[in-house]
Amino acid sequence: MKRLGALAPLLLLTAQAPPVLVPDVSQRHVRILYSFTSAELLLFGAILYPGGRRPDAQRPVDIVVVVKGPTQSVLVREKARVAGIWVNADRLRYRSAPAFYAIASARPIERIVDDRTRAIYELGLDSLQLSPASSAPADEQDRFQRGLVELQRGAGLYYADSRAVAITGGVLYRARVVIPARVPVGRYTAETFLIRDGHVLAAATTDVTIEKAGFERFIARAAQRDSIVYGLVAVLLSVGLGWTAGWAARRF
Repeated sequence: MKRLGALAPLLLLTAQAPPVLVPDVSQRHVRILYSFTSAELLLFGAILYPGGRRPDAQRPVDIVVVVKGPTQSVLVREKARVAGIWVNADRLRYRSAPAFYAIASARPIERIVDDRTRAIYELGLDSLQLSPASSAPADEQDRFQRGLVELQRGAGLYYADSRAVAITGGVLYRARVVIPARVPVGRYTAETFLIRDGHVLAAATTDVTIEKAGFERFIARAAQRDSIVYGLVAVLLSVGLGWTAGWAARRF
């Protein structure tokens, strides 16, 4: 009886231990070729419940996946109409904004977590924590941030999909995230969040690299390493193509 009493705290600790995520991704390296139009990342994994517990059917869990990166400095300009002409007016620079941001869930994120939790974990397009380079008023920062998000959404680089996650038996999950053709190269993170009753129980991160391949990779490296030579070759190639086109037009 004494032995059972000594084990009681350990049993209670095991029962209260949070689940653990075991994530994986279909592609850790996405290569962009000349024919690249888009790619689909499949993020999948398992939810492990300590102590051999089974999922509670009365308290189902949610899986939310966020794929974002790479961070970059962004200058947002606001246009104003002056004398019937649209001109650049105010502007605001952000030190670090993700070039790509996608959030996938099984239902709208507003129904999964409250505003505070969304802000802490940056869950949602309106919950991104950008870093303005100036101390502009809060209302001005909000206006520019909304404008930046809308511009990125229009380019297909920011989006939210509330029907992209499926959970089987409360244990296995899968999520699909589309990588558009205009996505920049760089290092990305795929963050998976396990949520129940509005609380984040566990989180896991997987790295994904997007890079150019083939002839596109050669051109990109040449532009970065030998920019002067690359520029001269580009000019000579343009002049040669123009001369060839003119000669062909006169000849035929």
